[in-house]
Amino acid sequence: MKSHSSFGKVYLVGAGPGAVDLITMRGAKLLAQADIVFYDALVASEMLNLCPQAEKIAVGKRCGKLSSAQQFINKRLVDAAQKYKIIVRLKGGDPMLFGRADEELSTLKQAGIEVEVVPGITAALAGAASIQQSLTLRGVSRSVAFVTLAQATEGTESQSPAQPISNPNADTLVYYMGRKDAAKIAQQLIAQDNHHTSDTPVQILEAVSTSKERQWESNLGELAKGKADSWFDSNSPALIMVGEALRNKTEAKITESESPSSKINDGLQDSSILTNGRRRA
Repeated sequence: MKSHSSFGKVYLVGAGPGAVDLITMRGAKLLAQADIVFYDALVASEMLNLCPQAEKIAVGKRCGKLSSAQQFINKRLVDAAQKYKIIVRLKGGDPMLFGRADEELSTLKQAGIEVEVVPGITAALAGAASIQQSLTLRGVSRSVAFVTLAQATEGTESQSPAQPISNPNADTLVYYMGRKDAAKIAQQLIAQDNHHTSDTPVQILEAVSTSKERQWESNLGELAKGKADSWFDSNSPALIMVGEALRNKTEAKITESESPSSKINDGLQDSSILTNGRRRA
């Protein structure tokens, strides 16, 4: 085996939710330095303009679509590290969330190849920012769960699990890749008779952060009836967000008693800015 120093370094980089300018500065810098880039299907084609100097190889993985086998991707990364100095594995969203990063990390480490993970903005956070609805809310939502129903099969990413859907016990639920099971998700949440009812707000976002972004807003009862089934676009990635924290602020007015501690101190706004020489730790 080659010595550790003779290999290139592999970077697992999160591309973010879709918009090119939502990749991190570190991720963008690495793309500009990369010798070769292996990119996912959900990575915007415009993002590849950030690495004009690099060899670019598509290793797309899409739910329900023909995809590159993970073992093949792992081998390509190891082979590339023997030939190139800087290798970027560009993944949609964040590499550590539903991104199969563990399989690639294990393979690279076993081969003695140095690897670094560069985080990215996952779609759930971009979705919350887009609709300006927090996933957590004081007195309403203290927990959030990210869920996927997709099951890994060699060469494809499949949905509609054979076993019953297991819904976590969290105040706010965000389902990735749940389009085909949207009605079933809602039906089971209502049947569980926990803190999610037919009136619980639902927000569905497609192609979040991009020019194609669309929003469907209703409740679990309507989702359970299949009202969103015909709305979905099978070519766009979708997020299903469920929870009281997502209730439209015009419906749920949250008031706080005014106290001295809750008042905004405008003193800093009116004060002069200190020069570097006058600042103190």
